[in-house]
Amino acid sequence: MTIWELVEEALADLGMPVAANAMIQETGEQLPDQYLVYFLVSSPPELHADDVEVMRSYRIQVSVYSRSGLADLPDVDGAMTVVGFSRGPQRELPYNILTRHYGLALEYVYTEIPVEEISS
Repeated sequence: MTIWELVEEALADLGMPVAANAMIQETGEQLPDQYLVYFLVSSPPELHADDVEVMRSYRIQVSVYSRSGLADLPDVDGAMTVVGFSRGPQRELPYNILTRHYGLALEYVYTEIPVEEISS
């Protein structure tokens, strides 16, 4: 399973629109009142053995956008941690005057040890 599939699986249970990189609507359509956008921030190798990568981490940002403010947001932390992500920094995003959305950026880290390395 790729990191993107893992994030999609985790966020699907929240029952709201989710997009990778940007929420793009058809011409003339409005953005949803509340939605999620995620992207890969970085993915450095963490450990090598005998010149072979044996561990990699993935830093994912999930941004929550809501027209009703930031007080009553979906449990993104719960959805991400249940599939193995660790919580990282959070920060408020600037209010978008054009779409009237508030935003909150949440970062998560996932560490992967390839299966073939575990069985070796």
